[in-house]
Amino acid sequence: MKIALLDAATLANTDLTPLSALGELTTYQHTNKGQVLAHCKEADIIISNKVVLDATTLAELPHLKLICVAATGTNNIDLDAAKELGISICNVAGYSTPSVVQHTFTLLGNLMTNIHRYQQDCANGLWQQSNMFCRLDYPITELSDKNFVIFGHGSLGQAVGKVAEAFGAQVIIAERPNATHIRSGRIAFTEALKMADVLSIHCPLNDETRNLFNKETLALLKPTSFVINTARGGIVDEAVLVETLTNNQIAGAGFDVLSVEPAQANNPLANYQGHNLILTPHTAWAAKESIERLVKEIANNIVNFNNGRASNVIV
Repeated sequence: MKIALLDAATLANTDLTPLSALGELTTYQHTNKGQVLAHCKEADIIISNKVVLDATTLAELPHLKLICVAATGTNNIDLDAAKELGISICNVAGYSTPSVVQHTFTLLGNLMTNIHRYQQDCANGLWQQSNMFCRLDYPITELSDKNFVIFGHGSLGQAVGKVAEAFGAQVIIAERPNATHIRSGRIAFTEALKMADVLSIHCPLNDETRNLFNKETLALLKPTSFVINTARGGIVDEAVLVETLTNNQIAGAGFDVLSVEPAQANNPLANYQGHNLILTPHTAWAAKESIERLVKEIANNIVNFNNGRASNVIV
Protein backbone atom coordinates (compact mmCIF):
# COMPACT_ATOMS: atom_id res chain seq x y z
CA MET A 1 0.00 0.00 0.00
CA LYS A 2 1.44 3.34 -1.09
CA ILE A 3 0.80 6.36 1.14
CA ALA A 4 1.67 9.93 0.13
CA LEU A 5 1.93 12.58 2.84
CA LEU A 6 1.69 15.87 0.95
CA ASP A 7 2.49 18.52 3.59
CA ALA A 8 4.59 16.87 6.26
CA ALA A 9 5.87 20.26 7.44
CA THR A 10 2.49 20.84 9.09
CA LEU A 11 3.24 17.93 11.44
CA ALA A 12 6.30 19.70 12.89
CA ASN A 13 8.77 16.76 12.73
CA THR A 14 6.48 14.53 14.77
CA ASP A 15 7.36 10.82 14.75
CA LEU A 16 5.63 9.26 11.73
CA THR A 17 6.23 5.63 12.75
CA PRO A 18 2.47 4.98 13.21
CA LEU A 19 2.05 5.86 9.51
CA SER A 20 5.18 4.27 8.04
CA ALA A 21 4.25 0.98 9.70
CA LEU A 22 1.15 0.79 7.50
CA GLY A 23 2.75 0.77 4.07
CA GLU A 24 5.21 2.50 1.76
CA LEU A 25 5.13 6.06 3.08
CA THR A 26 6.46 8.87 0.90
CA THR A 27 6.63 12.25 2.59
CA TYR A 28 6.77 15.68 0.99
CA GLN A 29 7.39 18.68 3.21
CA HIS A 30 5.25 20.82 0.91
CA THR A 31 3.19 20.25 -2.22
CA ASN A 32 2.25 23.16 -4.45
CA LYS A 33 -0.47 23.16 -7.09
CA GLY A 34 1.88 22.12 -9.87
CA GLN A 35 3.27 19.17 -7.88
CA VAL A 36 0.04 17.52 -6.74
CA LEU A 37 -0.32 14.99 -9.57
CA ALA A 38 3.35 14.02 -9.49
CA HIS A 39 3.28 13.50 -5.72
CA CYS A 40 0.02 11.55 -5.77
CA LYS A 41 -0.02 9.57 -9.02
CA GLU A 42 0.93 6.20 -7.49
CA ALA A 43 -0.74 6.64 -4.12
CA ASP A 44 -3.47 4.40 -2.74
CA ILE A 45 -3.84 6.77 0.20
CA ILE A 46 -3.19 10.50 0.44
CA ILE A 47 -2.62 12.33 3.71
CA SER A 48 -3.09 16.07 3.40
CA ASN A 49 -3.74 18.98 5.70
CA LYS A 50 -4.34 21.93 3.37
CA VAL A 51 -3.30 20.83 -0.14
CA VAL A 52 -6.18 21.45 -2.56
CA LEU A 53 -7.54 18.28 -4.18
CA ASP A 54 -10.10 19.40 -6.75
CA ALA A 55 -12.28 17.39 -9.13
CA THR A 56 -9.78 17.60 -11.99
CA THR A 57 -6.95 16.34 -9.84
CA LEU A 58 -8.94 13.50 -8.29
CA ALA A 59 -10.02 12.28 -11.72
CA GLU A 60 -6.33 11.82 -12.64
CA LEU A 61 -5.58 9.52 -9.68
CA PRO A 62 -6.86 6.02 -10.59
CA HIS A 63 -5.10 4.25 -7.69
CA LEU A 64 -6.52 6.53 -5.00
CA LYS A 65 -8.85 4.86 -2.50
CA LEU A 66 -8.66 7.04 0.60
CA ILE A 67 -7.86 10.65 1.53
CA CYS A 68 -6.94 11.20 5.16
CA VAL A 69 -7.31 14.83 6.13
CA ALA A 70 -4.69 15.76 8.73
CA ALA A 71 -7.16 18.19 10.27
CA THR A 72 -10.88 18.58 10.92
CA GLY A 73 -11.91 20.86 8.03
CA THR A 74 -12.31 19.39 4.54
CA ASN A 75 -12.96 22.52 2.48
CA ASN A 76 -9.76 21.91 0.45
CA ILE A 77 -11.23 18.75 -1.10
CA ASP A 78 -14.00 18.41 -3.68
CA LEU A 79 -16.22 16.07 -1.67
CA ASP A 80 -18.78 15.56 -4.45
CA ALA A 81 -16.10 14.53 -6.92
CA ALA A 82 -14.54 12.16 -4.39
CA LYS A 83 -17.89 10.51 -3.75
CA GLU A 84 -18.57 10.12 -7.47
CA LEU A 85 -15.14 8.54 -7.97
CA GLY A 86 -15.57 6.17 -5.01
CA ILE A 87 -12.79 7.79 -2.98
CA SER A 88 -13.35 7.74 0.78
CA ILE A 89 -12.43 10.70 2.95
CA CYS A 90 -11.69 10.64 6.67
CA ASN A 91 -10.82 13.54 8.94
CA VAL A 92 -9.72 13.88 12.56
CA ALA A 93 -11.84 15.77 15.08
CA GLY A 94 -11.14 16.72 18.67
CA TYR A 95 -7.42 16.00 18.66
CA SER A 96 -6.48 19.63 19.32
CA THR A 97 -9.12 20.58 21.89
CA PRO A 98 -6.75 20.88 24.90
CA SER A 99 -4.29 22.89 22.83
CA VAL A 100 -6.92 25.29 21.46
CA VAL A 101 -8.49 25.79 24.89
CA GLN A 102 -5.07 26.63 26.34
CA HIS A 103 -4.35 29.06 23.51
CA THR A 104 -7.74 30.73 23.89
CA PHE A 105 -7.00 31.63 27.50
CA THR A 106 -3.40 32.52 26.70
CA LEU A 107 -4.65 35.18 24.28
CA LEU A 108 -7.32 36.36 26.68
CA GLY A 109 -5.05 36.37 29.72
CA ASN A 110 -2.41 38.42 27.94
CA LEU A 111 -4.99 40.97 26.84
CA MET A 112 -6.75 41.26 30.19
CA THR A 113 -3.51 41.69 32.11
CA ASN A 114 -1.58 43.60 29.41
CA ILE A 115 1.24 41.09 29.87
CA HIS A 116 2.66 41.85 26.42
CA ARG A 117 3.00 45.55 27.23
CA TYR A 118 4.45 45.03 30.71
CA GLN A 119 6.92 42.46 29.39
CA GLN A 120 8.10 44.89 26.72
CA ASP A 121 8.54 47.62 29.35
CA CYS A 122 10.66 45.26 31.45
CA ALA A 123 12.77 44.41 28.40
CA ASN A 124 13.24 48.14 27.79
CA GLY A 125 14.41 48.77 31.36
CA LEU A 126 11.41 50.81 32.53
CA TRP A 127 10.94 48.80 35.75
CA GLN A 128 14.38 49.91 36.86
CA GLN A 129 13.21 53.51 36.50
CA SER A 130 10.07 53.05 38.61
CA ASN A 131 9.65 55.18 41.75
CA MET A 132 7.76 52.33 43.51
CA PHE A 133 8.03 48.54 43.70
CA CYS A 134 5.77 47.92 40.68
CA ARG A 135 4.45 49.56 37.56
CA LEU A 136 0.76 50.24 37.01
CA ASP A 137 0.85 51.85 33.60
CA TYR A 138 -1.78 49.66 31.93
CA PRO A 139 -5.13 48.35 33.18
CA ILE A 140 -5.42 44.80 34.55
CA THR A 141 -8.82 43.13 34.49
CA GLU A 142 -10.04 39.96 36.23
CA LEU A 143 -12.02 37.31 34.39
CA SER A 144 -13.87 36.38 37.56
CA ASP A 145 -17.54 37.47 37.56
CA LYS A 146 -17.37 38.56 33.92
CA ASN A 147 -19.87 37.49 31.24
CA PHE A 148 -18.05 34.98 29.05
CA VAL A 149 -20.04 34.55 25.83
CA ILE A 150 -19.37 31.50 23.68
CA PHE A 151 -20.49 31.39 20.06
CA GLY A 152 -20.21 27.82 18.82
CA HIS A 153 -20.96 25.34 21.59
CA GLY A 154 -19.58 22.10 20.21
CA SER A 155 -17.00 20.04 22.05
CA LEU A 156 -14.44 22.83 21.83
CA GLY A 157 -16.81 25.57 22.95
CA GLN A 158 -17.95 23.37 25.83
CA ALA A 159 -14.34 22.74 26.92
CA VAL A 160 -13.62 26.48 26.84
CA GLY A 161 -16.75 27.07 28.92
CA LYS A 162 -15.55 24.72 31.65
CA VAL A 163 -12.26 26.61 31.98
CA ALA A 164 -14.06 29.96 31.99
CA GLU A 165 -16.23 28.71 34.84
CA ALA A 166 -13.11 27.63 36.72
CA PHE A 167 -11.93 31.24 36.50
CA GLY A 168 -15.22 32.30 38.06
CA ALA A 169 -16.77 33.73 34.89
CA GLN A 170 -20.47 33.57 34.06
CA VAL A 171 -20.68 31.46 30.89
CA ILE A 172 -23.34 32.51 28.36
CA ILE A 173 -24.05 30.46 25.25
CA ALA A 174 -25.14 32.58 22.31
CA GLU A 175 -27.92 31.25 20.12
CA ARG A 176 -27.54 31.28 16.34
CA PRO A 177 -28.36 34.64 14.72
CA ASN A 178 -31.91 35.04 13.45
CA ALA A 179 -33.05 31.93 15.30
CA THR A 180 -36.81 31.65 15.61
CA HIS A 181 -36.50 29.53 18.75
CA ILE A 182 -34.05 30.07 21.62
CA ARG A 183 -32.87 26.70 22.87
CA SER A 184 -32.78 25.93 26.56
CA GLY A 185 -29.65 27.26 28.21
CA ARG A 186 -28.93 29.79 25.47
CA ILE A 187 -29.36 33.53 25.04
CA ALA A 188 -30.52 35.28 21.88
CA PHE A 189 -27.56 36.23 19.69
CA THR A 190 -27.86 40.02 19.87
CA GLU A 191 -28.65 40.00 23.58
CA ALA A 192 -25.63 37.81 24.28
CA LEU A 193 -23.34 40.21 22.43
CA LYS A 194 -24.67 43.15 24.43
CA MET A 195 -23.92 41.27 27.66
CA ALA A 196 -20.45 40.07 26.69
CA ASP A 197 -17.33 41.01 28.60
CA VAL A 198 -15.60 38.31 26.57
CA LEU A 199 -16.74 36.88 23.22
CA SER A 200 -15.02 33.61 22.35
CA ILE A 201 -15.67 32.26 18.84
CA HIS A 202 -15.67 28.50 18.22
CA CYS A 203 -17.99 27.95 15.24
CA PRO A 204 -17.18 26.64 11.74
CA LEU A 205 -16.89 28.96 8.76
CA ASN A 206 -19.88 28.57 6.44
CA ASP A 207 -22.40 30.71 4.59
CA GLU A 208 -24.21 31.50 7.85
CA THR A 209 -21.11 32.59 9.76
CA ARG A 210 -19.01 34.30 7.08
CA ASN A 211 -18.46 37.93 8.22
CA LEU A 212 -21.05 37.35 10.92
CA PHE A 213 -19.13 39.70 13.16
CA ASN A 214 -19.31 42.88 11.14
CA LYS A 215 -19.98 46.58 11.65
CA GLU A 216 -23.48 45.98 13.03
CA THR A 217 -22.74 43.05 15.31
CA LEU A 218 -19.39 44.29 16.65
CA ALA A 219 -21.10 47.57 17.52
CA LEU A 220 -23.26 45.65 20.02
CA LEU A 221 -20.24 44.88 22.19
CA LYS A 222 -19.22 46.94 25.20
CA PRO A 223 -16.16 49.22 24.99
CA THR A 224 -14.68 47.04 27.77
CA SER A 225 -15.18 43.71 25.99
CA PHE A 226 -12.61 41.36 24.46
CA VAL A 227 -13.01 39.23 21.31
CA ILE A 228 -11.11 35.95 20.95
CA ASN A 229 -11.10 34.01 17.68
CA THR A 230 -9.38 30.64 17.46
CA ALA A 231 -11.90 29.30 14.93
CA ARG A 232 -11.69 30.69 11.38
CA GLY A 233 -10.66 34.12 10.15
CA GLY A 234 -13.52 34.73 7.74
CA ILE A 235 -16.06 34.74 10.57
CA VAL A 236 -15.00 38.28 11.48
CA ASP A 237 -14.80 41.20 9.06
CA GLU A 238 -11.13 42.08 9.51
CA ALA A 239 -11.28 45.65 8.18
CA VAL A 240 -14.19 46.43 10.48
CA LEU A 241 -12.38 44.88 13.44
CA VAL A 242 -9.34 47.08 12.82
CA GLU A 243 -11.61 50.13 12.74
CA THR A 244 -13.25 48.94 15.96
CA LEU A 245 -9.86 48.49 17.68
CA THR A 246 -8.50 51.77 16.36
CA ASN A 247 -11.48 53.65 17.79
CA ASN A 248 -11.30 51.73 21.11
CA GLN A 249 -14.86 50.52 20.63
CA ILE A 250 -13.77 47.28 22.32
CA ALA A 251 -10.95 46.69 24.80
CA GLY A 252 -9.02 44.20 22.71
CA ALA A 253 -8.93 41.20 20.40
CA GLY A 254 -6.90 37.99 20.31
CA PHE A 255 -6.81 36.22 16.94
CA ASP A 256 -5.08 33.03 15.83
CA VAL A 257 -6.68 32.96 12.37
CA LEU A 258 -7.07 35.15 9.30
CA SER A 259 -9.39 35.03 6.30
CA VAL A 260 -6.48 34.09 4.00
CA GLU A 261 -3.52 32.13 5.34
CA PRO A 262 -0.63 32.54 5.43
CA ALA A 263 -1.12 36.23 6.21
CA GLN A 264 -1.16 38.45 3.13
CA ALA A 265 0.77 41.71 2.90
CA ASN A 266 -2.45 43.71 2.66
CA ASN A 267 -4.33 41.99 5.49
CA PRO A 268 -5.75 44.65 7.86
CA LEU A 269 -5.09 42.66 11.03
CA ALA A 270 -1.58 41.66 10.00
CA ASN A 271 -0.77 45.33 9.43
CA TYR A 272 -2.40 46.67 12.60
CA GLN A 273 0.13 47.82 15.20
CA GLY A 274 -2.16 48.69 18.12
CA HIS A 275 -1.43 47.22 21.55
CA ASN A 276 -5.05 46.03 21.86
CA LEU A 277 -4.56 43.21 19.34
CA ILE A 278 -2.60 39.99 19.84
CA LEU A 279 -2.20 38.02 16.60
CA THR A 280 -0.67 34.54 16.44
CA PRO A 281 0.01 32.56 13.22
CA HIS A 282 -2.61 29.78 13.43
CA THR A 283 -0.77 27.91 16.19
CA ALA A 284 -3.61 27.26 18.64
CA TRP A 285 -3.93 23.65 17.49
CA ALA A 286 -0.22 22.88 17.36
CA ALA A 287 0.88 21.65 20.78
CA LYS A 288 3.31 18.73 20.56
CA GLU A 289 0.80 16.41 22.21
CA SER A 290 -1.94 17.59 19.87
CA ILE A 291 0.03 16.72 16.73
CA GLU A 292 0.99 13.34 18.19
CA ARG A 293 -2.71 12.58 18.74
CA LEU A 294 -3.40 13.69 15.17
CA VAL A 295 -0.83 11.30 13.68
CA LYS A 296 -2.10 8.37 15.74
CA GLU A 297 -5.71 9.05 14.73
CA ILE A 298 -4.77 9.25 11.04
CA ALA A 299 -3.11 5.85 11.44
CA ASN A 300 -6.25 4.51 13.12
CA ASN A 301 -8.36 5.81 10.23
CA ILE A 302 -6.17 3.95 7.74
CA VAL A 303 -6.23 0.71 9.76
CA ASN A 304 -10.00 0.88 10.16
CA PHE A 305 -10.50 1.61 6.46
CA ASN A 306 -8.37 -1.39 5.49
CA ASN A 307 -10.35 -3.57 7.89
CA GLY A 308 -13.66 -2.54 6.37
CA ARG A 309 -14.84 -0.47 9.32
CA ALA A 310 -13.94 3.06 8.26
CA SER A 311 -13.85 5.70 11.03
CA ASN A 312 -14.32 9.47 10.97
CA VAL A 313 -15.84 9.17 7.51
CA ILE A 314 -16.78 12.37 5.66
CA VAL A 315 -17.41 10.65 2.28
